[in-house]
Amino acid sequence: QVQLVESGGGLVQAGGSLRLSCAASGRGLSINVMGWYRQCPGKQRELVATITNGGSTNYADSVKGRCTISRDNAKNTVYLQMNSLKPEDTAVYYCKASSTWWAYWGQGTQVTVSS
Repeated sequence: QVQLVESGGGLVQAGGSLRLSCAASGRGLSINVMGWYRQCPGKQRELVATITNGGSTNYADSVKGRCTISRDNAKNTVYLQMNSLKPEDTAVYYCKASSTWWAYWGQGTQVTVSS
């Protein structure tokens, strides 16, 4: 069993910044990919960014240049630094951790960007 605990969401004005964190815990963790996804009401969950245990990153076009994903493998923690936030970034942000055999999701953290 893997538990993911997210933090860092909140309310911010357009143009502001937020940093999300997600810490994974569990026995025998061997996480390959960690990432962030987001979901707006009535819409499908979509990729924001992912990072492998080797440091390779992937970003959605909508956040490229504004967001940076990073990872501390020793702490099994992934971060998402979000800058120049826009109202359309408003969503529940979910952390995901996966290995070859499993994938787990966090409970989600709300990010609200006011105009």
